[in-house]
Amino acid sequence: MKPVVLQPVIAVALAAALAGCWFSERVEEFGGPTMGSSYSVKYLRSASAPSPERLKVETETILAEVDEQVSTYRADSVISTFNRAPAGSCMPVPEGMLELVRAGEALAQESDGAFDLTLEPLLNLWGFGPQARTEQVPTAEQLAEARRRTGHRYLRIDGQRLCKDVDLQLDLNSIAAGYTVDRIVARLRELGVDSYLVEVTGELKAAGKKPDGQPWRIAIEAPRDDQRVAQRVLQLDGYGISTSGDYRNYFEENGIRYSHTLDPQTGAPIRHKLAAVTVADPSTLRADGLSTVLMVLGPERGLAYAERAGIAAFFVTREGEGFVTQASAAFEQLFAAGEEQ
Repeated sequence: MKPVVLQPVIAVALAAALAGCWFSERVEEFGGPTMGSSYSVKYLRSASAPSPERLKVETETILAEVDEQVSTYRADSVISTFNRAPAGSCMPVPEGMLELVRAGEALAQESDGAFDLTLEPLLNLWGFGPQARTEQVPTAEQLAEARRRTGHRYLRIDGQRLCKDVDLQLDLNSIAAGYTVDRIVARLRELGVDSYLVEVTGELKAAGKKPDGQPWRIAIEAPRDDQRVAQRVLQLDGYGISTSGDYRNYFEENGIRYSHTLDPQTGAPIRHKLAAVTVADPSTLRADGLSTVLMVLGPERGLAYAERAGIAAFFVTREGEGFVTQASAAFEQLFAAGEEQ
């Protein structure tokens, strides 16, 4: 996975875990480094639930598996091996990677190309990818050459094999963290854990109640790079949350700001005023991908798309020296009850 030190705007868990003699159940917590960032798991431990030590092993097994498969920063990963393969080749890959490719293809089709898993040549060219040499504006010729190696139409699944018709390179980082959260949550539930808050590199999902009967709460951060400020606080039960933003991973050249979020239609960084967008969905993988889609589309087209598709989304747009916010109808309906400002 991508070792990003400065992450985009993220939704973060609030409040210390409650514990004490008043409750027969208590909140346990563990976490650690992963994918160049970190992960954390909080869960309600009952008498029959596994120990934190057991769940940490189970969680880190999943994290290691995903990293071995889809990290573009590991030369020995499955995806790096596929990316080095020549045009016209096919390669057996794990089912998890096929699931991610299928999800990415669905998002690409639904959004008319606003989502694309094959942008790594362009990410490298602009200075944001694993083989990037420097952050700089490429020439028109460089851009055209890289664009010839991108596009879902050149990628296909043949049984358990992944095939490419041109020398394309996959980058699954736009949905891999959400997928990982869903994998961890599924394993927790298999082991009898029904109340949890799982976060991996900023993507998270929560369900159930804490010992005091209250739901888990998360905060959507304001898109600022000078300090961390909670913009909205939400009560979360059964939904994954993903936030995409452009304010911490960018470069400037000749007074122009270039975001790490690329528009597949142009091959260039987005240039609109949307600073961040948060999406809630029962699938954290979907939330992860949809937040990228809406970030690419921008404030006007993104909100219109969210309304048409019934996506629960919260937009933060630059306006002068400050920000304005707007939420889709699905977002307001989902979080109308019990929200804290």
